[in-house]
Amino acid sequence: MTAAPRFDEVIHAPQRLRIVAMLASVAGLDFGTVRDALDVSDSVLSKHLKVLEDAGYVKVQKTKRSGRTWTSASLTRAGRSAYEGHVAALRAIVEVPAEVTSQPVEP
Repeated sequence: MTAAPRFDEVIHAPQRLRIVAMLASVAGLDFGTVRDALDVSDSVLSKHLKVLEDAGYVKVQKTKRSGRTWTSASLTRAGRSAYEGHVAALRAIVEVPAEVTSQPVEP
């Protein structure tokens, strides 16, 4: 099923769009993996994840392993829906309607 186009201001910020795109293809990712892929600081990633979490798009989990706290992020159902709608909206913006491309060019 194709999502209805729905531009989303929360997701549209470049780093948040990249975060959501990465999370859309996996069950979840470790904080460090996302940070390194984006080449940002811990604080920058934390702020973006907080915005996405507050919107209900991302779930951030902290677990203890080997005496350390590990942070991971995963996309929620609402986040996946918002991402798919946003991507559909972006496609609608960049796709040229057939009726426009079939018009003759005036010399």
